[in-house]
Amino acid sequence: MINAERLLDTFLRYVQIDSESGHEKVMGETLVRDVKALGLEPITDKAGETFGSDGFNVFFRFPGTLPGDPFVLSAHMDTVVPGKGIRPFIEDGVIQSGPDTILGGDDKSGICGILEAITTILEKGLPHRTAEVVFSIGEEGGMRGAKAFDMGQLKSKRAFVLDSSGDVGKVIVGAPGQIKIFADVVGKRAHAGLAPEQGISAIQVAAKGIAKMNLLRIDEETTCNIGTIKAEYATNIVPDRVSLIAEVRSRNFDKLNAQAAHIKDCLQAACDEAGAKLEIELRTNYVSYKVDEESDTVKMVLDAARRIGVKGFTALGGGGSDANIFNRNGIEAVVLGTGMTKVHTTEETLKVENLNNIAELAFQLLTAE
Repeated sequence: MINAERLLDTFLRYVQIDSESGHEKVMGETLVRDVKALGLEPITDKAGETFGSDGFNVFFRFPGTLPGDPFVLSAHMDTVVPGKGIRPFIEDGVIQSGPDTILGGDDKSGICGILEAITTILEKGLPHRTAEVVFSIGEEGGMRGAKAFDMGQLKSKRAFVLDSSGDVGKVIVGAPGQIKIFADVVGKRAHAGLAPEQGISAIQVAAKGIAKMNLLRIDEETTCNIGTIKAEYATNIVPDRVSLIAEVRSRNFDKLNAQAAHIKDCLQAACDEAGAKLEIELRTNYVSYKVDEESDTVKMVLDAARRIGVKGFTALGGGGSDANIFNRNGIEAVVLGTGMTKVHTTEETLKVENLNNIAELAFQLLTAE
């Protein structure tokens, strides 16, 4: 039913618009123009001002004629780095980019699927459900656009976020929460050659704390990783400060907090033993969610997948998305696979077949009676 040639042209055009997180303005302006061209009224906000982006969220309503509660269709317009100067090409039905950039299917495949479904419905004058469409910014940096979006505008109680790797038909029903840990171990500076015993090495203290930590795969629901350790001193100086940045993820709220506390306790014990000081912040970026696999939200996707001839299946996710924010605000949300692979790498690809399927799936969600 969808126009595959138009869909592909739109995708190729969109991925060539630079929109790394924090620099989504041009992409947002393009979406505003394209939505207006459909006869719909996009609304923008000042979400970018909350985290230093030049962009804005784009929101519009697609009033329907079929009965049934409205629902949200959502995708994000920002990409990770390196996302400048993307030059896509197609080989054997697979869309890819050159070796120096990502492709940007994360998440412009979701945006294109939504817009193509709406465009098809409008040009054919088909009856459809009411949808509220949210194209966010800053998703890759911690869902900052969704966090700044005024959820009070929404009348929907469920949302479909088109933003996952994996073939179309995949439904992510649960995903972890995340706590970021920013810690500084503060020791005492001294001359490392003349009087090292007068100093307290912040590096040594931090190392002792880290050695006591449980890290990486904690259990089937929980992971923990230290990504940054920073201290730059001359070798003749006992370092008095070292900075660490870590993260904890878990689909279990109690485990999430327990693991974060474990990291803090290990560092604090090492500091107490050496007479050092710990400065630490535990920042909850987002909380976990779990949607019942028997819910109407999940059934709607599985039914739509069946109608377009693809296998529908549920899965648990390992990362956060705007769905975490919708769920936290009382809107039951699941994440849908759009077919993208090797996201966040320069080897990212997307099959043309999956691009067509995600548009067909969105179309079925909108037209199902």
